[in-house]
Amino acid sequence: MLSYPATIPLSSRTLNHLAERIRSHRKQRRSRWRRLDPGRQALLALAHLRNGDTYTRLATGFQIGVATAWRYVQEATALLTAVANDLATAMGRIRRLAYAILDGTLIPTDRIADQKPYYSGKHKRHGVNVQVIADAAGRLVWAAPALPGSAHDLTAARTHGVIDALTSADVMTFADKGYQGAGGSVRTPFKRHRFRPKLSRRQKAVNRAHARIRARGERAIATLKTWKILTKLRCCPHRATAIVQAILALHHLEANRHAR
Repeated sequence: MLSYPATIPLSSRTLNHLAERIRSHRKQRRSRWRRLDPGRQALLALAHLRNGDTYTRLATGFQIGVATAWRYVQEATALLTAVANDLATAMGRIRRLAYAILDGTLIPTDRIADQKPYYSGKHKRHGVNVQVIADAAGRLVWAAPALPGSAHDLTAARTHGVIDALTSADVMTFADKGYQGAGGSVRTPFKRHRFRPKLSRRQKAVNRAHARIRARGERAIATLKTWKILTKLRCCPHRATAIVQAILALHHLEANRHAR
């Protein structure tokens, strides 16, 4: 069997933070002995989330069983999910933004027995819908729990209460044509309707300016998908929310690594 060195593009602060949470959890549960110490378990979980390493590969690399690798990753993911910001908490930061950018993305998944709700007609593939809020610079601020891929972006945003929260906070929000009819503080581009006059020159200029602003939101989605586990989820879609929330917690930890 061949082996090779690999790196995880994360700071040691993130590793130490997760290791400390695992250590506290073990102490609370009075665990006497584990195959891996908290630091190694944290490294294993980060390799899975950031690099997308499979359980089989992790088991081989850390010299443990596949079932043990799965259990360690699930435990670490649950600990991270518990500290991830919900929308109410995230609104504390969003209220201070000059404006916000709202967008949705599809996280691909394997096909499952009950596949119809997870098939996105827009993307022509199975997956889960995740709503993302970014700031004016395109930095990831918040990611919503996952919904089946067949959910429309506007429906998903309303389901999570995103539209109401942004409107209540009076935060100007830019979104694409998929959010037409959202109302409140959400601004969408002008849309050409059948049997109606073409868009005026002013409306086209507004759409171009709107597109330049909204394009920055793609950076937040790109940031989310630098976590290779989201390239294609090979687990039950119901696990998607826990994975996204764990990644959100790690992202904020990395983004604030220079804070004292």
